Amino acid sequence: MQFKTIIEPFRIKTVEPIRQTTREERERLLREAGYNLFLLRAEDVLIDLLTDSGTGAMSSGQWAGMMLGDESYAGARSFYKFEAAARRITGFKHIIPTHQGRAAERILFGSLLKPGDIVPNNTHFDTTRANVEYRKAAALDIPTAEARDPARVLPFKGNIDLDELERTLTEKAGNVPLAMITVTNNSGGGQPVSMANIRAASESCRRHGVLFFLDACRFAENAWFIKTREEGYAEKTPLAIAQEMFSYADGCTMSAKKDGMANIGGFLALNDDALAQKCKNMLILTEGFPTYGGLAGYDLEAIAVGLEEVLHEDYLQYRVRSVAYLGDILTANGVPIVQPPGGHAVYIDARAMLPHIPQEEYPAWALSLVLYLEGGVRSVEIGSVMFGQGPDGSEHSAAMELVRMAFPRRVYTQSHVDYLAEVILYVNSLKERIRGLRIVDAPPVLRHFTARLEPAHGALLLDS
Repeated sequence: MQFKTIIEPFRIKTVEPIRQTTREERERLLREAGYNLFLLRAEDVLIDLLTDSGTGAMSSGQWAGMMLGDESYAGARSFYKFEAAARRITGFKHIIPTHQGRAAERILFGSLLKPGDIVPNNTHFDTTRANVEYRKAAALDIPTAEARDPARVLPFKGNIDLDELERTLTEKAGNVPLAMITVTNNSGGGQPVSMANIRAASESCRRHGVLFFLDACRFAENAWFIKTREEGYAEKTPLAIAQEMFSYADGCTMSAKKDGMANIGGFLALNDDALAQKCKNMLILTEGFPTYGGLAGYDLEAIAVGLEEVLHEDYLQYRVRSVAYLGDILTANGVPIVQPPGGHAVYIDARAMLPHIPQEEYPAWALSLVLYLEGGVRSVEIGSVMFGQGPDGSEHSAAMELVRMAFPRRVYTQSHVDYLAEVILYVNSLKERIRGLRIVDAPPVLRHFTARLEPAHGALLLDS
């Protein structure tokens, strides 16, 4: 008999206590943190959904592998295990380890970009955009039009706009050294990209002699969506689907803190010998020797195992269904979210939920604070605080105002998710009382990490 309940495909062997806090404590902690959830102590958070990056639980196989870590400076056997695991999936000739994904981005863009260049992408995430702009280049987001409509239900809302890509490659010839697609599209609601879209983008880039890269940190989740949503892939394994995805690219950047199932690490992978040597030279300057890249040998062992485990079908089914479970509850109760739910997170549409808060008062940021105030839940704003500041310091509204609740891998159980749903539904009942914020102090780059804010109307986040 086929049962409906999808259980966690693991047993819990070690547990970590969660500290309870009171609402009064959380109100004080928010003030002390400058109304920035990044500046809270993790021990003061009950359910931590700030990010799924490096926050997952490693398996017994990964912990066992770590005991085999070879900490030799050069040529460690742990590197060759890691290299073989990454090459089996991606097929790329050069596998260059880094301490995390943003280091791979920095090295790649530092090796390819010059001022005035343009990097098209379905949607750049925060560090990707910042690393492009640091090189005085332009990070061009060209998602499909449907991606800007959170409520619209389509199977592949993460796709890049192929007409816009072709137009950019034609009109900006000579100024586009590479194009990228982020799988899944994090800033666009965790939405997947179809194989057909990846293939067509690759063909367009090759016609114009432009390198094509994947931002592949959630490649396995994207492969699962292709398997379950795209015609012709239902009988293929996630590994075979991932291999086909990578076959259309010239390289990838990867944060192993996501679909590498590890707490640290990443890599840059590519085929071009000359570019690889240039990247390795930069790696040595800032990260380490090319066979460790800023990682310990035991980290390389953990990633090697994680890259194999992340493609298990029972894990991927459980992972995607856990996120959809929360999304289904919220949708049934009238909470506006990005539809359909993504692979790693549920995104609340704060602009639809809080239409009384203007974008210049950061409605998604305000909602994320109230979720913590009322329930101890830490999420992250993906809106005008994160993406509302231009490279020249100018202020503009983001395309969407989202609150992302990213699920750490293999960490929380269904009862945690049921509690989370209760908190969100309670906050939704208070939504007319939520008020906006203003920025008091912020750095010029990636301001959401360290900015300090205050309520824009008096001293309260909620009107009494």
